[in-house]
Amino acid sequence: MNLFNLTGKVALVTGGNGGIGLAMAQGMAACGASIAIAGRNEAKAGSALASLRKLGARCVFITGDVVKKAACVKLVADTVAEFGRLDILVNNAGTSIRKFPQEYTEDEWHTVLDTNLTSAFLLSQAAYPQMKAVGGGKMINIGSMMSLFGAPYATPYASSKGGIVQMTRALATAWAKDNIQVNAVLPGWIDTDLTKRAREQVPGLEQRVEDRTPAGRWGVPADLSGIAAFLASSGSDFVTGAAIPVDGGYSVGM
Repeated sequence: MNLFNLTGKVALVTGGNGGIGLAMAQGMAACGASIAIAGRNEAKAGSALASLRKLGARCVFITGDVVKKAACVKLVADTVAEFGRLDILVNNAGTSIRKFPQEYTEDEWHTVLDTNLTSAFLLSQAAYPQMKAVGGGKMINIGSMMSLFGAPYATPYASSKGGIVQMTRALATAWAKDNIQVNAVLPGWIDTDLTKRAREQVPGLEQRVEDRTPAGRWGVPADLSGIAAFLASSGSDFVTGAAIPVDGGYSVGM
């Protein structure tokens, strides 16, 4: 028995055009899943879809603004219309605005919270009846090292990512009876467009991360492919409500 066989399963990945989202989509596609990637940047979708097709996956790109409930409902409906079902949801869409706490506007606070946390809740809500209808499912929420640590330049981001962990635990307890496992992944410092801006804006960040990380390097998006395949598969059927760091040991380093 192949515990990680995802043949016949359908995954919806928000922010799946690139970075961590695409790497997670690739990990699931390599195990046989069909993939719907959702995002706003249609220009990036072509290369993302091509990489998934090289792995033999059926795949589609769906545009949508995940901060709107109607758009979240439509993303799920469009995925089901394309593939006939929904088994896996990866809530990966995210953003950050780096300022000191006293400098944020109310709109900036809501932009980060709505993109990172509210969207994950709305999509999970929309996906729930579809997963229940097929006998169960897997929800994977993307947290952060800021789910564990504070930073002076990331108050709304850290708040949203801390909220992701607690939301994950709450949903896991609510939907276990429906055979839906809900888990969070906490990426460490991964080399993406988002962290590139962080390295530009936070002096000395790159070296400090390398010095603290036992693995001795920054992560790359492909480091998230395996955890996605595991949490999407029957190999994780007794894992729910967990928040799993994928960080090269950063969170346990001195």
